[in-house]
Amino acid sequence: MSWGTELWDQFENLDKHTQWGIDFLERYAKFVKERLDIEQSYAKQLRNLVKKYCPKRPKDEEPRFTSCVSFYSILGELNDYAGQREVVAEEMSHKVYNELMRYSQELKAERKHHLQEGRKAQQFLDHCWKQMDNSKKKFERECREAEKAQMTFDRLDNDINATKSEVEKAKAQLYMRTHMADESKNEYAAQLQNFNGEQWKHYNNSVPHIFKNIQDMDERRTVKLGETYQRFAEAEKRVIPIISKCLDGMVSAAKAVDARRDSSIVVESFKSGFEPPGDFPFEDFSQHLSRTGSDGTISNTPKSDRDLGPIPRSEAKHTIGRSKNKLWLFGKKPKVPSLEDFSHLPPEQRRKRLQQKLDELNKELQKETDQRDALNKMKDVYEKNPQMGDPNSLQPRISETNCNIQKLRSEIHKNETWLSEVEGKQSSRGDRRHSADNHHHTPHGRESPEGSYTDDTSQEHHTPRHRPAQPTQPIHDPHEFDDEFDDDDPLPVIGHCKALYSFDGQNEGTLTMAEDEVLYIIEEDKGDGWTRARKQSGEEGYVPTSYVEITIEKNSKGAVTYI
Repeated sequence: MSWGTELWDQFENLDKHTQWGIDFLERYAKFVKERLDIEQSYAKQLRNLVKKYCPKRPKDEEPRFTSCVSFYSILGELNDYAGQREVVAEEMSHKVYNELMRYSQELKAERKHHLQEGRKAQQFLDHCWKQMDNSKKKFERECREAEKAQMTFDRLDNDINATKSEVEKAKAQLYMRTHMADESKNEYAAQLQNFNGEQWKHYNNSVPHIFKNIQDMDERRTVKLGETYQRFAEAEKRVIPIISKCLDGMVSAAKAVDARRDSSIVVESFKSGFEPPGDFPFEDFSQHLSRTGSDGTISNTPKSDRDLGPIPRSEAKHTIGRSKNKLWLFGKKPKVPSLEDFSHLPPEQRRKRLQQKLDELNKELQKETDQRDALNKMKDVYEKNPQMGDPNSLQPRISETNCNIQKLRSEIHKNETWLSEVEGKQSSRGDRRHSADNHHHTPHGRESPEGSYTDDTSQEHHTPRHRPAQPTQPIHDPHEFDDEFDDDDPLPVIGHCKALYSFDGQNEGTLTMAEDEVLYIIEEDKGDGWTRARKQSGEEGYVPTSYVEITIEKNSKGAVTYI
């Protein structure tokens, strides 16, 4: 339906309607602006929240508990979620708000142009009407004057007292007025014809054309609003898949929380390696007292202590004092200053810290070595091409790097010595416990080095990040080792492992393995860094625990776990 034919006389109303349409478009643009401001504020608050609860310490110092790792994963997903809210705000800003404001300016300019054309056409028509009206009034006035002249001439012509000159004068006046009335009539007719023509053009050509342009402009505004409504929704819809992935990541992080693993991490983190304190010996202070009772007097001294004899006072005090030093279970652990060799720590914690320090020193050594090699190559290039630089200028840096390498190697050797000392003590302590437990009968005819058997119902994976140093060679009684391998009833398979690195197995009792080779686990690590394995060919021996990735099978019959 065309506005030009239906609304030809509603120019002022169309003026108001188009102004309302632009105002509505700008109001919607303001709504979008406030909406994207909310999104930006929401995203900023989420990012600040994540930043507030993110760990401030380095990652290697953060707790390894699954609950903490899952929480940090949730924080990461929430940070990504905040990023998607920012994407929504950016999409609304670029594709909706900015587009609406640009289009609003275009609409205002186009509306102004169309209204000016309409007003010009109306002004031209009004001008034509005024010309026609003036000619009409002039024609009317001239006709009245001609009538008066006719009446004056008729009166004088019929008056017998009038002179001839007065009659002739009235006749001339009548002729002039009649001629002027005829000219006014012709002019009025011409102006009327011109006005009618211009009016037809105005209402049949100019106004329909102008109103059609205004109608097209208003319809384009409506279409643009519909498009921006859709873009507004699509900006939100486009990020829904990514937001769903973020939420799925949060759910996965929640499912990754493992209470048993966290408990094992607590044990691994705080295990001291000390043995529980032994029984306090009985000190008999009455042995020097004279007996005045009868021969049948019953002594309260335990028989075992009477047989063993009295314990010297100095030795007893020493034993009690040594035991008291380890009674930290429900009391405060004494504060000991940190030492370079970590000797202030329990054996297990000391071993871990020394191993960690060795790894760091090896990384620094590799870095310094690479830097030295690069400087030597650069020096060779300068020697071959002197125009590129002076080779002597690199000598101080090379000397400094060599000095750093020597210091690092010295530190590594010193820490390796301490680590070997700790591992040697732990191996000796394990052998002593092994000898003490040999009197106990064990299932399937096998003897446990620790005297402890548990059925493992979970899987455990060990994946080292770099090739670690080999542990101290396991100490075993040669005859006991031969007896174990010559047993007619072989140990049951409790899992399998994959070799992360090759191992030559040159020492007696060890097993040679190639990288990526799969072996059967028949006995877990006792704490000395070695795991007993069996090849598919049936050959058995010990391999370094840190060289393999171990998987303990679920519900393994006869599975033995040494604590």
